[in-house]
Amino acid sequence: MSAADQIMSQRVPSRGFIRRLSRPWSWQLFALPTRVVGYVVVIITADLGLTAWEICTTPVRAADAILFTALLLCGGVCIEATRRLGQPTGVSRDLLSAWWLPIALLLPPVYVLVAPTALSVHLYLRIRRTPAYRRLFSSAALGLAGASASAVFHRVGTADALSRSSPWVTHSGVHAWFTRPTVVLAAIGCAVLFNVLNTAIVAFAAHSAQPEASWAEVLWDRESMLLDLTEICIGVLVVIACALSLVLLCVALPPVIVLQRCLMHQQLQAAARTDAKTGLLNATAWQREAETEIARARRGGEALALLLCDVDHFKRVNDTYGHLTGDDVLRGLASELRQQVRDSDVVGRFGGEEFVVLLPRADVDEACKIAERLRHRASVMSVYADTGAVDVTISIGVAVLGVHGHDLLELLTAADLARYRAKDAGRDQVCVSSPGARPRPAGRRDETYESPDQAALGQDGREAGLAEPDPADPPGGCPG
Repeated sequence: MSAADQIMSQRVPSRGFIRRLSRPWSWQLFALPTRVVGYVVVIITADLGLTAWEICTTPVRAADAILFTALLLCGGVCIEATRRLGQPTGVSRDLLSAWWLPIALLLPPVYVLVAPTALSVHLYLRIRRTPAYRRLFSSAALGLAGASASAVFHRVGTADALSRSSPWVTHSGVHAWFTRPTVVLAAIGCAVLFNVLNTAIVAFAAHSAQPEASWAEVLWDRESMLLDLTEICIGVLVVIACALSLVLLCVALPPVIVLQRCLMHQQLQAAARTDAKTGLLNATAWQREAETEIARARRGGEALALLLCDVDHFKRVNDTYGHLTGDDVLRGLASELRQQVRDSDVVGRFGGEEFVVLLPRADVDEACKIAERLRHRASVMSVYADTGAVDVTISIGVAVLGVHGHDLLELLTAADLARYRAKDAGRDQVCVSSPGARPRPAGRRDETYESPDQAALGQDGREAGLAEPDPADPPGGCPG
């Protein structure tokens, strides 16, 4: 597609939308594993079915509609207040549940089923146009979790606090029951239920997409649990404010906006440290982390190793299958790297098709074991393209602190030389740097001179910058 075509497609999005509707097999959803597609479809269908049922069976009351509109407007104001900040790539967090929770606890379930979809459309149009199925799935998860919390609170939380002819607590009623500790505790419990159900629905989809990932990775970590607790507290406070008076929404709105802007700033700062394609540390952030770890290892006299990984024939992958498939390969390798190393290891994308892994407290034997594990996982990984599966291999160079260098630059130079030796030896190998080995002559990158007939390059490949082995150096391979 030309640049002009891209601009026109942005100006007339309806054409692209209609074209995608006519070609459902090209939807991004169907590129996912079958089990994930089935789960996403089930959740969205359940949400739509429950929403339709509640719309048909729930009477519309003016007070409910007024409160719902006011809370929805507050959510829209929060979105507009953070719109210029943008939204970081990948999964991002916000405080919109501060408005969904009052809708769930103060209104019938139908409203909390509709609210996430309305705000998701606003996010899609004003912030970032993520794939439609992701927005739909997130809205469905929030709707089902909110409807469950709403039903539990209205059936249980107010049973002993207030006797009403209608099972639903509406804004037109007396809300003195919110001053009772038991009801406030019930509201907090339902807020927790809302968060737990939403997280569980999303986590199950994430685990289905990556079964090798542990449940701890897709559920909660310390930061996400703290954020969930903050959302619960803010949501309950907004519930109490709404129960007392709609005017208090004007008091609750500015603090929520400020907290959400602070949260978005924090996420954007974190996004500035990561590589957009792979989610790993970018080269600058990795270098800072690596220098800190190396200084700590030198002070404590601890072992430390560095791995430099390079995708073999990556230019050939891009030329054959396209750059989008090449990006999928990089993302797949990044996922394997994260899963195969320890939490204390520092993993980053060094540039192009190169990845770097810093291994604190790892000697040459352990570094080689980890490198071999990474090499094997890469060799069995497959990325699916339109014309079939794409299989790749990687070559890895290993350097150890104190043996092959004493600072980051020396370690990178040694690992880079070992990586080129692995490529010269046939690729899909792990090679340890040899002490005293000479740096490679300046020349073009590896991918520019890859050819089945290396002799055609002249002078045994030295014109293209291939490493010239030193006869005095020991062979550079992992110890057996």
